[in-house]
Amino acid sequence: MLAYIIRRLGSTVLVMVIVGVFVFLLLHLSPGDPAAIVAGDNASPAQIAQIRERLGLDDPLPIQFVRWAAGVVQGDLGVSIFSNEPVIKLIGERLEPTLSLTLTTLVFAVVIAVSFGVIAAARAGSLIDRALMGFSVLGFSVPVFVVGYLLVYVFSIQLRWLPVQGYSPIADGLWPWFERLILPTIALGLAYVALIARITRTSMLEVLSEDYIRTAKAKGVANRPMLLKHALKNAGVPIVTVIGIGVALLIGGVVITETVFNIPGVGRLVVDAISKRDYPIIQGVILLFSAAYVLINLLVDLSYTVLDPRIRY
Repeated sequence: MLAYIIRRLGSTVLVMVIVGVFVFLLLHLSPGDPAAIVAGDNASPAQIAQIRERLGLDDPLPIQFVRWAAGVVQGDLGVSIFSNEPVIKLIGERLEPTLSLTLTTLVFAVVIAVSFGVIAAARAGSLIDRALMGFSVLGFSVPVFVVGYLLVYVFSIQLRWLPVQGYSPIADGLWPWFERLILPTIALGLAYVALIARITRTSMLEVLSEDYIRTAKAKGVANRPMLLKHALKNAGVPIVTVIGIGVALLIGGVVITETVFNIPGVGRLVVDAISKRDYPIIQGVILLFSAAYVLINLLVDLSYTVLDPRIRY
């Protein structure tokens, strides 16, 4: 067990190093000059050169990377080119809305999707099964921004049940915080629900066809305990795997969802930074999202040892 954990931690560190190199090179080798953007349209070549020197952009790429990587290891993600604020501070100010949206979406998607998948598998071939799977296909096919605007039109503009956009900090009250997250959570979670529900159904059908399930039925085990205690637990590895893989879908959708619902989160921060070509912010946010994704997949891998003890050996 310990050797397995050490191997996974080692591979996680290696992945983060590769991600760091990729993020650095991707931004620095792309066309455009951030110094020219900072200087403005009327700047002279001398002014642009001075800004490049101040930002360290004239140094060779290996030196720039070593300087940047050394700062990252120490928790310093650099300073924003435009606001002159530390990147870690800017991200920290925007982190609560993004974390709130991500966590509510994750809980909503997993609870709804697993329930749908179990029900569909238990009623395989029935009208309920076809309806749930049809809903899953629809949820995965419609873009997040389309669902978001549709929800706003129906529940905010027509029915006036929920706020149109914005975010309320949790410190201002639990209900105002939750109220403004309902529509973004549903919009972002539908695609995630579709993905998890289909895998849950497939995994459950495979388990339900096993001999020990038929034996449990023959012994008179009730349907609900058989589904939840026996079948769902043994179908857990593929379900947990797709939950971890779907985090990438979730992270990408956060950027779009925050834009649609005007949520001042990390997604909006990186969109603004891209438009200004603010390298330090872009690098910091991408590195943060990558680290979150790698960490979640590490936790998923470690959870396999609980769901299937054979993986420990």
